[in-house]
Amino acid sequence: MCQYNKCKNINKMRRNQFLKSMLATTAAFGLASGTWANNKRKKIKQVGFEHLPETETNKMKAIVHRATSRGHANHGWLDSHHTFSFANYYNPERTHFGMLRVLNDDIIQGGTGFGTHPHENMEIVSIPLDGALEHKDSTGRHKVIEQGDVQIMSAGKGIYHSEYNHHRDRASNFLQIWVFPKERNIEPRYDQKYFDPAQRRNTWQTVVAPDDKNALRINQDAWFSLINLDKDHSADYTRHREGSLLYLFVIEGAVELHGEKLDKRDGMGITEGDIRNLHAPVNAELLLMEIPELNE
Repeated sequence: MCQYNKCKNINKMRRNQFLKSMLATTAAFGLASGTWANNKRKKIKQVGFEHLPETETNKMKAIVHRATSRGHANHGWLDSHHTFSFANYYNPERTHFGMLRVLNDDIIQGGTGFGTHPHENMEIVSIPLDGALEHKDSTGRHKVIEQGDVQIMSAGKGIYHSEYNHHRDRASNFLQIWVFPKERNIEPRYDQKYFDPAQRRNTWQTVVAPDDKNALRINQDAWFSLINLDKDHSADYTRHREGSLLYLFVIEGAVELHGEKLDKRDGMGITEGDIRNLHAPVNAELLLMEIPELNE
């Protein structure tokens, strides 16, 4: 076993290498420069349509992303699964889903985390699944988010931040989600809120929205909702805006939707139609994201 200071330096070197890789990939996609929004002549094809065949039932069209098909990187201090292309994982058919750019399932070892790094013009949502995260940014904020909390950061015209496991003796698991913004170059903004899990039992609990005083505000026409379905219960969901895309992510358990079974960490992108009779054969915890299509 190495001495603490030596291990700490090794982990710091690994984190720096990871951040350089992540930022390089971001630049390659044109996120920092905004080139994704400047191509007005060429319509960008929605990601995932060639990953698995589309299914159509009751006017619902969907694409399934199995948990085992996600990109995976284990950096020692960070064990991460990527639903969409990120850092060293690149799949040309899975670079985004509408305005949803990143859905990472991150496990951070105790006493480690993401060192200070920049973001701009991105809506970044963090949802702790286990443990706690310690956040610091260039505006002077220093916060801790725990299981039950949701955090949002509008990077806007530019912000530096770091994110560490708040615990030294245990791993923390969280979802890191990026959404392209509606308005660019705004003043950076940060917010977090605790949402009582009891309020999402067998009903949708909106945690992120553009216009809901009970939810965290996002700079986009997007809605994030959580639900804990008991075994043998079902739920429906009607989109807030015509033309919105839906992305369903199974955090725990399993669900069935129009003949398709989704297990833990599976995702389903729904391109047309609302959700009807989403059934849980076992207890299930779900995240549903309603997002716009990508701008031309």
